[in-house]
Amino acid sequence: MLMALFFDAAWYDQRLAERGLTRGILAAVAGMSEGDLALAFKDQRELSMREINAFAELLGVSAAEAASRAGVRPAPPSDRDRIVALEARVAALEAELARLTR
Repeated sequence: MLMALFFDAAWYDQRLAERGLTRGILAAVAGMSEGDLALAFKDQRELSMREINAFAELLGVSAAEAASRAGVRPAPPSDRDRIVALEARVAALEAELARLTR
């Protein structure tokens, strides 16, 4: 579980309203009871990244945005994830350099 820093209930309520959804649906999608979700909205319950990912998918936002708005500081990326991301950036830069030097 990740500790909530500040749950932005107004932001979540606005996203739900824009999609015609309720807090009950958000709870169900995340596999939570409505009572547990109510506690999270009041910063009285920690959220898992699985729950955050479910929120993000339902609301059509990134997991990082959903986590940030839930006041959750996600775990830092692993070394492997950072290496993969760096390798992808290097490959993109090499491709762009090759294109420019033709």
